[in-house]
Amino acid sequence: MELSEFRPRAKLVRKETLIERPRFPVIDAHNHLAEPFGGGWDKRPVAELLDALDAAGVVAYVDLDGGWGEDLLQRHLDLFKTAAPERFQIFGGVDWSQWPAHGDRFGEWAAGRLRLQAGWGAQGLKIWKPLGLHVRDQHDRLVAVDDPRLDPIWTAAGELGLPVLAHVADPVAFFDPLTPENERWEELHAHPDWQFPSPPFPPFLTIVEGLAAVVARHPATTFIGAHVGCYAENLGWVGDLLRRCPNFFIDISARVGELARQPYTARRFFIEFADRILFGSDFGPWLDGYQSYYRFLETDDEYFSYVPSDPPPQGRWYAYGLYLPDDVLRRVYHLNALRVLGMNPALVE
Repeated sequence: MELSEFRPRAKLVRKETLIERPRFPVIDAHNHLAEPFGGGWDKRPVAELLDALDAAGVVAYVDLDGGWGEDLLQRHLDLFKTAAPERFQIFGGVDWSQWPAHGDRFGEWAAGRLRLQAGWGAQGLKIWKPLGLHVRDQHDRLVAVDDPRLDPIWTAAGELGLPVLAHVADPVAFFDPLTPENERWEELHAHPDWQFPSPPFPPFLTIVEGLAAVVARHPATTFIGAHVGCYAENLGWVGDLLRRCPNFFIDISARVGELARQPYTARRFFIEFADRILFGSDFGPWLDGYQSYYRFLETDDEYFSYVPSDPPPQGRWYAYGLYLPDDVLRRVYHLNALRVLGMNPALVE
């Protein structure tokens, strides 16, 4: 039998709770609206999108697709900020392909573009994983995440009051050899372009420590570490950075699979850092996906798939709910986002 054919059915008798609506209003601080991750909602009526968010109890939504190009940024600003300005935030980005044209002054050039994007209406900066893995300078050398030539960008974001949402590393197993010991063996065989073994890529810890260095070097700039600070497998490391750097926050997007298999550690983490964690999903306005997140955060259900499919796609392990207290849920669901993203408190009243 092939491993892909293995479909064991658990005989464990366990409670199953459907959370149709979140306990409190939700601000989704990490998501998309264009293809591929957002499902092409920028090509559908905005009223239909708002209905989908209403059904899920999501009162505001951060669209990160503007970070994929200024044309897309302008189109999304025109579309969503015109239709429902309070319910959407659109983040800008950096055009790394321009580095050879600007050389060592690239950071200054990119900071100027960020100021221009803010003038158009962008409300944050999205940094995606090409930085640290693929971006090269005018000498064709790989650019480190903490390259000092990028400091003008982070400084400009702080001066503009724009949060920087950084996704610079994928799950740790993506950087490991693709052997039978790799816990994401099936996922990486399905998506071989997601693997970044070292060499030729930098080691995982080099990348995330680079992010930590940037955060510490720019205390006046707010950073949001996407996907649980890019290191959901090690909440001790993330917690240490949160303690050292009050300008650092995290979102939980696309990492319920990691958090829910360490429920005791994760619950303690959520309670200790309740003021520093933002809700995020990263899968578009998908009702079943949202309800799966709500089940993880609100219930004490045991041994369930961390996504609405079985077997779960990231790895063959299962989830346990955190059963978070109401005061923690409020902060994670919306209070932290209101503060960090500068949203209108009337959204959750």
